[in-house]
Amino acid sequence: MNGRTMAPRMTGAPSRHGRGRLLRRKVTSRIMLALAGLTALLAVLPLAWIIIYVVRAGLPALTPEFFTNLPTPVGVPGGGIVNAIVGSAITVGLGLLMAAPVGILVAIYATANAERPIGTVIRFATDTLSGVPSIVMGIFAYTIVVVPQRHFSALAGGFVLALIMLPIVVRSTEEMLKLVPSSLREASLALGAPEWRTWWRVLLPAASNGILTGLMLAIARAGGEAAPMLFTAFGNPFMSVALDQPIATLPHTIYTYAISPYEDWQAKAWATALVLIVLVLALNVTARYVTGRRARKLGTVTR
Repeated sequence: MNGRTMAPRMTGAPSRHGRGRLLRRKVTSRIMLALAGLTALLAVLPLAWIIIYVVRAGLPALTPEFFTNLPTPVGVPGGGIVNAIVGSAITVGLGLLMAAPVGILVAIYATANAERPIGTVIRFATDTLSGVPSIVMGIFAYTIVVVPQRHFSALAGGFVLALIMLPIVVRSTEEMLKLVPSSLREASLALGAPEWRTWWRVLLPAASNGILTGLMLAIARAGGEAAPMLFTAFGNPFMSVALDQPIATLPHTIYTYAISPYEDWQAKAWATALVLIVLVLALNVTARYVTGRRARKLGTVTR
């Protein structure tokens, strides 16, 4: 070092070039944030527009009797959609009973074999099934269920809704199982529990909130499908709870009322659409709440 000490380099105020670059970065950041906010607003605006329009068109026709009475013929005032509400509950419930156990078991198998080719095949098949148009599924259910029965039925409607729910249940359950810490599985196996009991008693309860969220999202997705109902449940102007008979549903009722030339039926179509939108929004909000609570619990555990 030649016996000389090196004086520390003093850092003064940033140069003009440095200040200009910092200013450009701040301006660019604000512009990009503004563009991101604008695009987010453009994405939310159609939903808000649809909700406001449906509320304005459907709210005047909503009365207490609308939820408790059966439909009336053209020209007869009053009437309701109680048969469609009951029918949607039956078909969606049947679809959930079919899709939930199959979807959860498939998700467990795919998670357990995630690194094997069979896991990749299951995920690819599930993603492909989720992209199939619902009307194609309706034609498939018509061929598989309706044609052998020789008539439309609630069972056929539940079957096609199960096909629509299945990929959602599989993918959501698989993702939730992946979030469970692997230490839980290892601890259960180390204590001598068999593989099946580990999945049933340890991993599934740990992911139960997320699985419930996936089930609610699947219900919200399938509950608004109208095209499959045209080929399966078909509709019924009377109250029916028989699984082997045609049954009314909310989406089919909206379709029937909306294409009619009568103003009274068109008003009922908007009111039915409002009921369906409220139900779907309630399911989605509940699912988001459960997901957020689950995420907060996992964050607390990991800390």
